[in-house]
Amino acid sequence: MKWQILTIGKPALGYARAGVEEYRKRLGRFVSLDLRCDWKDAGSQKNSEILLSASEGSLRIALDERGESWTTAQFASRVERWRLDGLKRIAILIGGADGHTAALRDGADHVVALSAFTLQHELALVVLLEQIYRVQTLLNGEPYHR
Repeated sequence: MKWQILTIGKPALGYARAGVEEYRKRLGRFVSLDLRCDWKDAGSQKNSEILLSASEGSLRIALDERGESWTTAQFASRVERWRLDGLKRIAILIGGADGHTAALRDGADHVVALSAFTLQHELALVVLLEQIYRVQTLLNGEPYHR
């Protein structure tokens, strides 16, 4: 299963770049990860069009503070089910400063909140990568998740 993380804007803050690189390295043992953050913020309408186009053919998960709250165990259960169902690609969509449009949320298979707080997109990316790593270690019986 291939993970595709699509985000508006590159991580510019040092801590975010370091966190992204750390979890990309760790995830390399478990999954194929395509991280695309090469789009500049062009407003929510254009951003949403870009993200929907880039994620075509994938199971889409839009990160949005209005979304469902999943526990790590629920996320792991879904990932395991997707894997068993033969799902080829998951695309996780992180918007720009103005968030996603209603059209993008409606076009997503799932809308998920990482937190009830609104998170800066660079921080959301690091938190997301850590959760994907946590799920992979859990599914592989490794001790990272306790």
